[in-house]
Amino acid sequence: MLVATLLCTAGSGSFDTPVSPLGASLAASVLPAPEHVSTSTDRFPLTAATRISAPAGATAVGEYLAAAIRRATGLPVRTGERGSIALTLDGKASLGPEGYHLAITTAGVRIDAHDPAGLFHGVQTLRQVIPERSGAVTLPGGTVTDTPRFAWRGASLDVARHFFSVAEVERYIDALALYKINTLHLHLTDDQGWRIEIRSRPRLTQIGAATEIGGGHGGFYTQDEYRALVKYAQDRFITVVPEIELPGHTNAALASYAELNCDGKARRPYLSSGVGFSSVCPGRQATEYFIADVFAEVAALTPGPFVHIGGDEVKSLTPREYASVVESAQRAVQAQHKTAIGWQEITAAALDPGTVVQYWQRNDPPGPLVAAAGKAKFVLSPADKTYLDMKYNPQTELGLSWAGFVEVRDAYDWDPATLLPGVGEARVLGVEAPIWTETLENASDVLFMAFPRLPAIAELGWSPRSSHDWDSFRRRLAIQAPHWDAMHLSYYRSPQIPWPR
Repeated sequence: MLVATLLCTAGSGSFDTPVSPLGASLAASVLPAPEHVSTSTDRFPLTAATRISAPAGATAVGEYLAAAIRRATGLPVRTGERGSIALTLDGKASLGPEGYHLAITTAGVRIDAHDPAGLFHGVQTLRQVIPERSGAVTLPGGTVTDTPRFAWRGASLDVARHFFSVAEVERYIDALALYKINTLHLHLTDDQGWRIEIRSRPRLTQIGAATEIGGGHGGFYTQDEYRALVKYAQDRFITVVPEIELPGHTNAALASYAELNCDGKARRPYLSSGVGFSSVCPGRQATEYFIADVFAEVAALTPGPFVHIGGDEVKSLTPREYASVVESAQRAVQAQHKTAIGWQEITAAALDPGTVVQYWQRNDPPGPLVAAAGKAKFVLSPADKTYLDMKYNPQTELGLSWAGFVEVRDAYDWDPATLLPGVGEARVLGVEAPIWTETLENASDVLFMAFPRLPAIAELGWSPRSSHDWDSFRRRLAIQAPHWDAMHLSYYRSPQIPWPR
């Protein structure tokens, strides 16, 4: 198996001494880099007698931590009224909804936050200093005070080209949570498949979901399954953003409903990987009804504030036709009291106040794009930095290379605040790492392409710019490997990282 072979092969050309995963200080262990961190000579022993206390509003976070410790160490840690690991919601409002304060002393561990999301992020930091080793362990002393740089720290997953089961998506969600990712953008529809049940349009799943790229059996999420995925993500403080791609990437819909085609003829299922050829028929009443029906159902299933309307790679419409469909999609989203987000091409349409632009295509001149966006905020996903389906190097068997080869340092060494001239930090909502699945068929493929690059994007989204340091990052990244090994998480042993042997 490809992934298994690559996992067993250490990255050749590693140019310095591997980092030990055990005994590292608090400052040297944490990823993303905290806003403020100090170390001390204190040590706290984690034993079978350790208990975790959590407030009424965050008991699930306490149970999550207990389960994580049991998995890593085998210790029978449980929650209780009083614990030597104390989670509290006594944090100051200045920590915001996602910030936290962590202290490890000889007396115990305390994580303070203003909101449960902050406690959860503090738990992820604590998990990173707990070695994967059976039995009692000693935690390094110190304190962390931490708040995120950007509100949107995202990853997207394409379940349309190849379909992924609920369990596979949940596995990816668990991996995202480790690094304080708070947004999962699900690419639910494309030419090759329609992956969400729309009860007013049953043929979308009867016909449009029956295939995938290469001719597989496809699949889809029932509305109950989608709700369960959303809840699973919510429990890990991750917001799901569903994407219904328009006007293009729509062949699965065009094969399901003939009236969406200008000639009234249903299209054949599409099993290849070309782009730009498909589009719903602009200006047709059937198209307007379809857009309204689909977004109404998707919005009703999605408690988060955003719905993605797609908008990229349309080659079969005039500019006016293109704009009319984008504007129709915006209206449909707004009618459901949600905020629309779309790929950067949507700046060719009249954008509603609040609509978010997702930047991805570095070949477009940034000046006209920024001007057309007006006051819109941006989510930044430059393909040559953040697309996790790009090959690491010419020898990588999975993935594509149209945006170039993307090694770990390529993913890490850029600043979201200076990427687009004229767009300062205040207009950057955040960053997102997409992963497209033309060549990725299962969860192991996805994880192998995501790790170790995804933590680089996570650090750009969370950590202050002043902490940006490649040498520090790659050493802290190397320390993550024992955690990934224990979790059976597929990853690429990049020669840029001093992995433990």
